[in-house]
Amino acid sequence: MSEGKPVHRERRFAYDGLDRLIHERARLSVLTSLIACPKGLRFTDLKQLCALTDGNLSRHLQVLQAAKLVELSKGMERKRPQTLCRITSKGRKRYLEYLAVLEQVVIDAAAAVKAEPEIASTAASACG
Repeated sequence: MSEGKPVHRERRFAYDGLDRLIHERARLSVLTSLIACPKGLRFTDLKQLCALTDGNLSRHLQVLQAAKLVELSKGMERKRPQTLCRITSKGRKRYLEYLAVLEQVVIDAAAAVKAEPEIASTAASACG
């Protein structure tokens, strides 16, 4: 770290808003599926969309439910138990906040690629 550089430049790519709860691949898949279907999805459909096992999906839903990002309701359909999974308003809000930060990651990455020669020389001086 060189002296004289502003702190905001040193933390430019920290992205504190990337919510670790959401950023995990399976939970991101679950929330993305649920936000696309506001009325909710049956457990079996969600499992298929996210390519998860029953146990894996159950565990991720427990984590998301404990954080109040999803809600589960159990019922019967054709004499078979069904679980309906829905994103909550809090889940929708946090997901959209997460997407805004992720969008900034993409914007910054695209800008860094366009400015590659400049970044490479800056990175070289910062790293050595």
